Amino acid sequence: MAYKHLFFDLDHTIWDFEVNAKETLQDLYISNQLASRGIHDFDEFFAKYSHHNHRLWDRYTKGFIKQDELRWKRMWLALLDYKIADEPLSRKLSVEFLETLPTKKNLFPYTFEILGYLKNKGYIMHLITNGFENVQHNKLKHSKLSNYFVEVITSEGSNSLKPNKDIFDFAILKTGASLHESIMIGDNLEADIQGGINAGMDTIFVNHLKIKPHIRATYEIFELKELENIL
Repeated sequence: MAYKHLFFDLDHTIWDFEVNAKETLQDLYISNQLASRGIHDFDEFFAKYSHHNHRLWDRYTKGFIKQDELRWKRMWLALLDYKIADEPLSRKLSVEFLETLPTKKNLFPYTFEILGYLKNKGYIMHLITNGFENVQHNKLKHSKLSNYFVEVITSEGSNSLKPNKDIFDFAILKTGASLHESIMIGDNLEADIQGGINAGMDTIFVNHLKIKPHIRATYEIFELKELENIL
């Protein structure tokens, strides 16, 4: 085998963050009676939340804001779009969101099949994720993915974020892998692909959204089953 250690991203690569986040926010929308606060269209509310979440995650990964600010301000800004300036509600939604989100189990098609295939072939699999430590481990537990991965390297645990080289160096050190026998697999061109390149690692771009990539990975696939053609 050309590779021995496979480093996967979690969110948007194998764990379907968008679907799980939407289900979670819909649960909170109902339980917190947000329709009675003037938020009558849930899909619109989710779109606003997603916009602020993506923008704040970008600021977080670039080191401009801290974890706590990301967590509650995405809720605060989404509510503010409806002229609801309620910080206690924003913080309450933030806590409930992070409690409920990891219990969701939606994965991309063929996730269990491909992980089983790779494990049976003898690959050693790990995760490198910018997600929060407890949240990510809970996602793996509830989705029954924990047994596939030997090490889970998070931004909290490594004190670094993709695409910074430090988190990849930490991962290589923690797993005992070497760069030439490792490959990074992820959906995010900046965090996963450019991050892997920065670390000197081969990469596989999982192009679920079928976009035109502006960063060239070693390989590009459009669905997880195509990993069988590479590994």
